[in-house]
Amino acid sequence: MSDHFEDFADDVAEPARELDAEDILRQLVDVVATAKTMPLSASVLISRDEVLDLLEDALARLPEELRQARWLLREREDFRAEQQREADALMEEVKAQAERMVSRTELVRQSKLTAQQIVEEANENARRMRHEAEDYCDQKLAGMEIVLNRVLKTVSAGRERLQPQLEEAEDAESEELFEADDPFFDQDQT
Repeated sequence: MSDHFEDFADDVAEPARELDAEDILRQLVDVVATAKTMPLSASVLISRDEVLDLLEDALARLPEELRQARWLLREREDFRAEQQREADALMEEVKAQAERMVSRTELVRQSKLTAQQIVEEANENARRMRHEAEDYCDQKLAGMEIVLNRVLKTVSAGRERLQPQLEEAEDAESEELFEADDPFFDQDQT
């Protein structure tokens, strides 16, 4: 019994801390563990009033501790829910930013593709216009060639017609020169 009183003496020495249900249940275990055993039996002799007082104190404190535990659980759940909301919001923001980046990348890709198509169309138009210009020039040159060939034929035909007349005129002149008494012209004689 002296051990039992020492336990209470220790409890009295600590006025600052109020016992919770767990402490009271430990005291109850200590009371049963330190109780005197009955001779020739496994039973122990304990004070009913002491055990009942400890059990009632534990039961009285248990609802408060359960309420605090429930409050802590609720706080933890609220904290987890808040963290989950923040994580979800962060994920949404990251997704939105990724979509904007993809959109910008897609816009840049589309712009490059459009620019490439415009350049290809411009090059194709330039090739087409160059071929059309070359065809136009070739047609004009072919037309000029035809006209020049006609002119050349006309000139050749005209020269051929003039050739016998020129030959006759030359022959007549040369005969006149040979018929004169003096074949050479003397400028002093005139």
